[in-house]
Amino acid sequence: MTARGPAALAGVLMLAMTPTGAFAHEGPPFPIVSDRATGPYVVSIWTDPDTTDDGTPGGQFWVVVHGADGARVPTDTHATVSIAPRGGAGPAQAGRAEPVDGDLSRQFIALIMDHEGPYDVRVVVDGTLGPVTIEADVEATYDARPAPALLILYAAPFVLIGALWIKALLRRRGTAS
Repeated sequence: MTARGPAALAGVLMLAMTPTGAFAHEGPPFPIVSDRATGPYVVSIWTDPDTTDDGTPGGQFWVVVHGADGARVPTDTHATVSIAPRGGAGPAQAGRAEPVDGDLSRQFIALIMDHEGPYDVRVVVDGTLGPVTIEADVEATYDARPAPALLILYAAPFVLIGALWIKALLRRRGTAS
């Protein structure tokens, strides 16, 4: 019983000393703006801010737009998303978001985030109801999920230990007979 105290203390200390980068984003998209009423619109911005080294557009942005009165937005409503690394550490990226499955209230765009760090995000929603601008920021991180081929490498020790365990059980069963 007394061995649990030092082990628990060591675990808490290790967790406290973990670098903050270890808690970087990994997982599903998350909101950076939630239901912000701006002019004639209510806007939410969701993102999955993955950084890539190969020039692929890994920074994904979803813009959800509704009329301030709860009505659907007019058919000419579109969102333009622009991102820029804070402090001028790289080029700005911009593009027009496209409707998801033809639904103007949900629009999507993927932009290149070529390095980790803070990015300023600017979304301009424009249409018959008029233009509005929403600004936010996001921390871009590398996607920490392993490549599918590496999963085999990571699983190999567990498969080998399982095979040895089964072999030992079969050997024990053969000697018991």
